[in-house]
Amino acid sequence: MSTLQASGISVQRSGRRILTGATLSLSGGELRAIVGPNGSGKSTLLRALAGLWPVTHGSVFLDGRPIAQLPRKEIACRITYVPQEQRIDFAFTVEEIVTMGRHPHRGRFSAPTIRDRNAVNLAMERCDISHLRHRAVTTLSGGEHQRVLVARSLAVEPEFILLDEPTANLDIEHSISVLELCRALARDGQAVALATHDLNAVARFATGVVLVDRGRLVECGGHEEVLNSHNVEAVFRVRAELLSSSDGQPVYVFHRRSNTSS
Repeated sequence: MSTLQASGISVQRSGRRILTGATLSLSGGELRAIVGPNGSGKSTLLRALAGLWPVTHGSVFLDGRPIAQLPRKEIACRITYVPQEQRIDFAFTVEEIVTMGRHPHRGRFSAPTIRDRNAVNLAMERCDISHLRHRAVTTLSGGEHQRVLVARSLAVEPEFILLDEPTANLDIEHSISVLELCRALARDGQAVALATHDLNAVARFATGVVLVDRGRLVECGGHEEVLNSHNVEAVFRVRAELLSSSDGQPVYVFHRRSNTSS
């Protein structure tokens, strides 16, 4: 089974250290949620795992090999990163954008193969955008645009899918749809890591949680272990109750801390 591993990695940008001593691993079948306040280092951790940002200390390994020494094409075929926001200013169609996900598998000027077309069609179907295939991406809503970016990453047929706030611009229905898709991909053997603020989505969908605060990993494990009342209050500055919904799923209820506990 393929493994993507960070071993004591630190990242420094513009002279400022924004991630320190992070160690974790991601393997097929996992849906790992990375949670923490704004500016805590979630996006930095994902970019480092994807090989997009170099680490200043430690190493990222793909199947035991330092990712910094691997060909960029191999990384692009095996790991995809979906940013929270990515402007596309040219009027490509949705199908053209999703087809761009196949570029790591073929030459720059090669015509799409049957396998390419099948991968693109499946990615659009799984993200519920097949009906938009001929629309210009510049005419889409924010939610539709985000689903196109997720579909482009799925078209790569990667082993590791790293998503930065993938539901940030989606309505409730499509947020659930994307999270269900992530869980289905993990069940099919892919490894999925996503940064999110939605702790209830984490409790319902994720197989594991990474809690990040001020550039450091606080704890890794199951949601009840990691998102306990002490950690939530220390990191998010709120009190949390863990309840059960009508279907038995865990639900967090948050309260502002009283003045005496601040």
